[in-house]
Amino acid sequence: MDRDKNAIVKETWKMKIVLAPDSFKGSLTALEVCQAMEEGIRRVLPEAEMISVPMADGGEGTVQSLVDATGGQIVHVPVRGPLGEPVSAFFGILGDQKTAVIEMAAASGLPLVPPEKRDPRITTTFGTGELILAALNRGCTKLIIGIGGSATNDGGAGMAQALGYHLRDAEGIELAAGGAALKKLVHINSVSKDRRLASVEVMAACDVTNPLTGENGASAVYGPQKGATPEMILELDQALEHLATVISGEFGKDIRTIPGSGAAGGLGGGLMAFLGGRLHPGVDIVIEATKLKEKMIGADLVITGEGRIDSQSIFGKTPIGVSRTAKALGIPVLAIAGSLGTGADLAFEHGIDGMASIIVRPMTLVEAIVDANELIAAAAGRMLRIYLSGRKQKRSKTRE
Repeated sequence: MDRDKNAIVKETWKMKIVLAPDSFKGSLTALEVCQAMEEGIRRVLPEAEMISVPMADGGEGTVQSLVDATGGQIVHVPVRGPLGEPVSAFFGILGDQKTAVIEMAAASGLPLVPPEKRDPRITTTFGTGELILAALNRGCTKLIIGIGGSATNDGGAGMAQALGYHLRDAEGIELAAGGAALKKLVHINSVSKDRRLASVEVMAACDVTNPLTGENGASAVYGPQKGATPEMILELDQALEHLATVISGEFGKDIRTIPGSGAAGGLGGGLMAFLGGRLHPGVDIVIEATKLKEKMIGADLVITGEGRIDSQSIFGKTPIGVSRTAKALGIPVLAIAGSLGTGADLAFEHGIDGMASIIVRPMTLVEAIVDANELIAAAAGRMLRIYLSGRKQKRSKTRE
């Protein structure tokens, strides 16, 4: 019996474990979460093989996660902000030196506009276009663009203008910035657009299915949080409808009803129309870019996580995307979260085998953030011990 017990221990010490968490927002980056998990696992299995793959779902933190996962770099660029003022933005270049990852919110995001100045009739995606231009100047031929958190409602018109498109009114005058100006659009001149766009691949990380216009469109659903009144919403919706009509006539593309075309104030539709972009769930793009599936091959266990797991997690969040990938390979999945909210148990129906919160005693949010490294490490160790116990019992029954 002792010989069999030692054999089981030896085998588990050779385990291959893949760590694929999202960031814990406001606390640790995904890479830092990986490092904390690894510390906890080393306390239990010092010789385990661990592969860290920092993850994201296309929203805030995607640039940092992909740069960390691929050994890339962050590039800082001065651009035009949503109100036309200079802002310091950034994008990432992945380890292949050919793929750029951009969060449109870094240049055109809602936090860049003070609440008292929010008006989606005049905010622009021009700065997002400047980030794309900067990536092209660095030799990038593939763009991954996260399109959440926008302050804009211009259908990507400002982005297009930054890349050399000319959007003109009946008198041939270039349109002013903002969504309201689109109602004056008569012609889109693409002769001067950046020629490199013809050979660049564009993938947009999009986790909403809103069409461009209508009651579920960009203006009606997301306009209010950007400062739009009911009157503004009607004006902006009509302006985007007009933009879609002109695009259809100029390019032969109807973007009105495509799911996701209304994301980021219509930027989803603009990326399709002006850059030939494709919309995909953010976590799927990140899984592909990090080669997560390939790194999982031969793994005994996958550990994922995010700041909060609840009923919303099953809708395109990192743990579920990671779990789906692992389950295709028959690998068990554990999840660690800062907290478990209402509906967290739904994750069990989507491939998560076990999950735990890092909180084990009463504490404030500030305390949890300050102690996040140790809390995550301790949780990883506890989860692994439970997993090994179950594995050991299963092996013992098999041997009987």
